[in-house]
Amino acid sequence: MRQRVKITGIGPVTPAGIGRDEFFAGINEPVSRVQEVTRMEVKTGPFVAANIPHFRLEDWLEDGGNPKRIPRQTQMALAGLVLALADANLTVSELQGMNPVVVNGSAFPDPELTQRTVAAVLTKGPRHAVPAAIVDAGPSAITGAMAKLIGASCRTIALQSACCAGMDAIGHGADMIATGQAEVAICCGTEAPLFSQPMLEFAMLKMSPRNVRKPGEMGRPFDLWRNTGVIGEGACVLILEAADSPRPAYAWVEGYAYGNDDLGSPANGLLATMRMALANAQLHASAIDFINAWGPGHVEIDASEAECLMRLFGPRLSLIPAVSIKGAIGNPLAAAGAIQVASTVLSLVTGVIPPTVNWETPDPECPLNLSRTAREVGCSCALINSHGLCGTNASMVLTRA
Repeated sequence: MRQRVKITGIGPVTPAGIGRDEFFAGINEPVSRVQEVTRMEVKTGPFVAANIPHFRLEDWLEDGGNPKRIPRQTQMALAGLVLALADANLTVSELQGMNPVVVNGSAFPDPELTQRTVAAVLTKGPRHAVPAAIVDAGPSAITGAMAKLIGASCRTIALQSACCAGMDAIGHGADMIATGQAEVAICCGTEAPLFSQPMLEFAMLKMSPRNVRKPGEMGRPFDLWRNTGVIGEGACVLILEAADSPRPAYAWVEGYAYGNDDLGSPANGLLATMRMALANAQLHASAIDFINAWGPGHVEIDASEAECLMRLFGPRLSLIPAVSIKGAIGNPLAAAGAIQVASTVLSLVTGVIPPTVNWETPDPECPLNLSRTAREVGCSCALINSHGLCGTNASMVLTRA
């Protein structure tokens, strides 16, 4: 018999704020954290993105080791882990004997280490390659670092399903809890892509703007005048447990599904994943009273997601409060889905839905019920969407505890 799965702790590390309270206060401000990023090489030109300017691992770990030797995406995951465990009031000693599993989702190996080894070989020769680019750069190194910090015997797994990986990590962890394979699942999405590669490639794919004028107005989810998405960085860790654990629930993970696009427009596979997530939750679409949409501000992807939502909900779509948080924090790729889940959890708890920053001119092809300001509307059952390059999709259904 499957067990019900609850979320008991959240640890967001985002441009809108670090930690539960700071993050939710920040995400409810009608403010974009997108700005010109100047830490990349001058010769590559300026970039616009949402970064976390004052993040330091030492602020969250008493013994942060040597941050210069730890990839940035791993640092953010470790900080999120500390925050999530504290939020769940769960100690490392309590994890002993709980058969924990650590699941991480990241879209890319750490780009800084990859660039460093290539630059060293090109300028100094093959004997100067950086072994850490193999040992520490991959997504599995992140779960290894998290397991080491926990100090308990645990299983780890890393997922790479493009931008869906963070949500897929939560879905995989929830399944392990539901089937009794683990008592606690520590699920993470983390990404630190703000380096010359892959930012140059994102710009060439028209997924990142090269114009640095008015950067805070660049990301415009579902807006008629949207042009391109904006990349961000961040991480979020969530603690999942079975219903009979002693810790209180923020929300219940009722259903999850993943899938791929059919031939045609990007994100058209979201219709199937939404339907499967609802079926797994044993709920009808009429139960959904809040939508946390993917909405990266991309012309085609936003329109395709809106079309899928219209086909699922029909005329009722315009009545369901919805949000995309990408205008506020950019698109942190695999971390986005996990951050969306944290945002949704807090909306279910508080009844407050964040604004869709920079949404000003409604697009008739995207008739979602959006708002430029935070709304107190109350909600009990939420649908969350995620979409990635190469046609990956994921959807999740949460209910208020």
